[in-house]
Amino acid sequence: MAKPNLYQRLRANAQVRYALFVTGVLLMIVAVLIGPLPGPGFVILFPIGLMLALQNSLWAKRRYVRFKMRHPRYGDWADRLMRRVSAARRRARAALDRLDGN
Repeated sequence: MAKPNLYQRLRANAQVRYALFVTGVLLMIVAVLIGPLPGPGFVILFPIGLMLALQNSLWAKRRYVRFKMRHPRYGDWADRLMRRVSAARRRARAALDRLDGN
């Protein structure tokens, strides 16, 4: 069995997971604040913060899934920014379904 890397070992600690979650939330807040400024700050910071929050909080995951169900277009946009593998699978499956339907 493969040895867990440093990040996985650190995330096993509850305090570290909480600190990573708080860091993710802070990054998302900073991204919104610097969004009006010129440059790609929002596009870089927001997905990083969202990934940290989703990886380290079950509550955040539930909220995100609920948000995606209510607003699929915005959820798809967020998945693309985070380059989620599951989103790529869904897009590929939808493209195949469109081809089969025509």
